Amino acid sequence: MSELRDLYQQLVLDHGKSPRNKRPMHDCGSGCCHHREGYNPLCGDKLTLHVRADGDTIDDLSFEGEGCAIFTASASMLTEVLKGRSKSEIKAILDEFLQMLTDGEKTPDPDGLGKLAVFGGVKDFPARVKCATLPWRALEAIMEASDAAAPATTE
Repeated sequence: MSELRDLYQQLVLDHGKSPRNKRPMHDCGSGCCHHREGYNPLCGDKLTLHVRADGDTIDDLSFEGEGCAIFTASASMLTEVLKGRSKSEIKAILDEFLQMLTDGEKTPDPDGLGKLAVFGGVKDFPARVKCATLPWRALEAIMEASDAAAPATTE
């Protein structure tokens, strides 16, 4: 457990100081762009998450905003880990990540979540769970809105 805690500290510091994909998304090219804002009043984290999808693949993710190191690291790692994946892969990772942080009995699965499993310890600090989940909840809302807007298929 000590190794996971050390890795958590390293990743949060690294992504907190040098966040990946922290930028606006102006040109969506041929893809479909979605944006979602989020705010955590407990910590002051502010977020705009940008997602560009081309069919079933998320081509690009980026974020803008300011907040604590946990929020910044979570948003940065979300964009890094999920870029280029299919929507079904992202849904599975999203569900696993949120369950890990909100289910008191759930232990992190390093095989399923990879380096995202380091956030498992955040659930021991309830005030910080919202910091870590804010970008993931924004992504969840984007995906739900995208699914609702998709035309129904019939066979």
